[in-house]
Amino acid sequence: MNTPMYLPAGVALLAGVLAAAPAAEAHTHTLPESTATMVRTSDPLPIDAPGRQIGQMQMDPAGGGGMEMGGMMLRPDMAPPAGIMGTMSPPQGKFMLSFSYMSMSMDGNRDGTDQLSTDEVLDEFLVAPLNMDVDMFMLAGMYGITDDISAMAMVPFLRKEMDHRTRMDASFTTRSSGIGDIRILGGYSLWAEMGHTVKLTGGLSLPTGSTDERDATPADPDAVLPYPMQLGSGTFDLLPGLAYTGSSGEWSWGGQLGAAVRLGENDDDYTLGNQYQGSLWAARKWTDWFSTSLRVSGEIVEDIDGADPRLNPAMVPTADPDLRAGRFIGLGLGANFIVPSGPLTGVRLSVEGTVPVYQWLDGPQVERDYAVIVGLSKAF
Repeated sequence: MNTPMYLPAGVALLAGVLAAAPAAEAHTHTLPESTATMVRTSDPLPIDAPGRQIGQMQMDPAGGGGMEMGGMMLRPDMAPPAGIMGTMSPPQGKFMLSFSYMSMSMDGNRDGTDQLSTDEVLDEFLVAPLNMDVDMFMLAGMYGITDDISAMAMVPFLRKEMDHRTRMDASFTTRSSGIGDIRILGGYSLWAEMGHTVKLTGGLSLPTGSTDERDATPADPDAVLPYPMQLGSGTFDLLPGLAYTGSSGEWSWGGQLGAAVRLGENDDDYTLGNQYQGSLWAARKWTDWFSTSLRVSGEIVEDIDGADPRLNPAMVPTADPDLRAGRFIGLGLGANFIVPSGPLTGVRLSVEGTVPVYQWLDGPQVERDYAVIVGLSKAF
């Protein structure tokens, strides 16, 4: 195994994104109260995800921040990039519904920062994973308890598929699908002034996703699938986070930190590794209905503690609990659209594509290739 590398280059790159946003005085606009109260801008703070789980992709809530944003609410760039999910918040008494879809592709194997051939993996294991695809559909609802406090629930549906090759040159595919771990979150605005907001978020991930997914393999027609193919953690997980957003003129920007901290051990005698994530982004509004964004993200994933006694770690690397850690830096390019007027006023569509620019894996592990995220939201 290669020695883990930390991310000084990633930190410098993240800081450069924020430095690109101009520091002019914030502009405010005024709309009729009926329009301005449709959506309040909030501060992002995705947790876990995916990653984001998926892999883990990342997702969180945020409150209204207590800001008098007026017409700024309908700016397309006042919603963060699509990979920062669940960060818009309705004002007191209002409800926001959102739906998102993420597709992540992983292809090839890596140990540390070195890519491995399939034959190199088969020198150590009887089976080598070749690639993995993950689709996640997320339905979320958020309610504004006050202008500063919000509550949110997120329900994911996951679909996973992994291709393999054996030492005997046989190929096979395993699949799993179902409800993942449901998240209940809350957000509180710590500070909001002149186009800047800081928000504290926290929540709990519930063990609703299965850890007993099975499929046919050459060795067993009803085999328990390895860790990456399961749908949940099997534990209650804490989801703390902190976020900042700001805007000035045609620009907006933000940053977020989040984590998934596992509590206890699941019924299968293991605990997934903790995950720590962060993002910085800058966005520019080009028209009243269209903006683009650039985002840099970092993620740390720890190894699994314990082991599922039903899995044989000598069979395939995905069954080894000591081969799940990783360090990642990703770059995302996104676009946001909003309906500025008419019966669909306030409907938002967000799209973002991300690619890894650095990844260190405690491998052999299947390496990340790319992810695409699409989100749709509306406040009522």
